[in-house]
Amino acid sequence: MNPADEKLWSTLVHVGGIFFGFLPALIGYLVMKDRGPFVRSHTSTALNFQLTLLIAEVVGWLTSWLLIGFFIVFAVYIVRIVFSIIAAVKANQGQWYKYPLSITFLS
Repeated sequence: MNPADEKLWSTLVHVGGIFFGFLPALIGYLVMKDRGPFVRSHTSTALNFQLTLLIAEVVGWLTSWLLIGFFIVFAVYIVRIVFSIIAAVKANQGQWYKYPLSITFLS
């Protein structure tokens, strides 16, 4: 895969996370992980981040009866948008990116 395609797919995986959660990162990782080191790094990083946010979102919904859960879910939504946009811009520029506050499930 040429570098332009790697940048494109890496960018799409990060942007897809805004709208569809962990599914674009999972599909991108499974399909593209052997196509190049750049796209593998970005898809695994995006998948780790989206799974971390999924855990936080589940905790938020489970604690929504305490009312703090609604704030957690709202914060997760904002964090997903902001950091996914930052990661997409970095991927489009051809730079490596690591999400902050992300649990590493796979490398």
